[in-house]
Amino acid sequence: MASAPDISVVIPVFDEEGAAPALAREVAAAFAGRSFELIFVNDASRDGTRAALLALRSEIPQLRVLSHGKNSGQSRAIRTGILGARGAVIVTLDGDGQNDPADGPALVDALLAGPPELALVGGERVKRQDSQGKKIASRIGNGVRKRLLKDTANDTGCGLKAFRREAFLRLPYFDHIHRYLPALMLREGYRTEFRPVNHRHRQTGRSKYTNLGRLWASLSDLYGVMWLQSRARNPGAVDEG
Repeated sequence: MASAPDISVVIPVFDEEGAAPALAREVAAAFAGRSFELIFVNDASRDGTRAALLALRSEIPQLRVLSHGKNSGQSRAIRTGILGARGAVIVTLDGDGQNDPADGPALVDALLAGPPELALVGGERVKRQDSQGKKIASRIGNGVRKRLLKDTANDTGCGLKAFRREAFLRLPYFDHIHRYLPALMLREGYRTEFRPVNHRHRQTGRSKYTNLGRLWASLSDLYGVMWLQSRARNPGAVDEG
C-alpha cells in the first residue's frame, strides 16, 4: 500500500446520487496538492449513489467507497469512515453538498497550527441556506445544548469539522454522537475551536431529518451526554518515571 495520507476526508451519504459526484470533485479540488484520501461511506443507499461514486475512482485516485450492508445512520457512517481512515487528521462534511469543501483546508490548518491539546476545529455556518423553520429549530436546539453541556459551540449541527483521529477514537460511541463531539472532546480533556464557514442551498435530493424527529432524539441524547459528563474523571498529565 502507498504511504498513509495526512488527511482523511470522511463523507456519509444516503440516497445522494445527485449530490455525491459533484461533491467528490469539489473535495478533490479543495485538497489538491495535499496528502489526502477521500472516503465516502454509503449508508445502504437505495438509489445509484454507490455506482455513481465507484465510477469516479479512475478520475479521483484518492477516492474510497465503503458501503454498509444496512442503513445505520449518519453517526455510524462517520465512525465507519474514521475506523477505515489512514490519516491522522479527519475532516467530515455532510453528503448533501450544503457544506463548502473549500472551507475544509482552513480548518485543517487551524487544527495543525494549534497546540497538541487542540483536538477539534469546527465550522459555524454563516448565512444559513435552510428553511426558516429549520433555522429556528436549530437556534433553539443549539441554545439549549450549549447551556446544558457548556461546550462553547454555537452550531454543532454543522457537519464540517476537522479533528484528530486519535482523539475521536477515545470518545464513547453512541448514535448521534456527531452532534456532541465538542462536549465529548472537552470531557476527555481536549480543547476545541470554531471558525465561520460557508453554507449553501441543497441542489438535489431532500433532507433525511424532520424538526420533530431531531427534537425527540436530541432530548434523550442530551441527558445521556450530561450523564457522561457527570461521570468523567480526568487525571491530567500522565508521567512514566
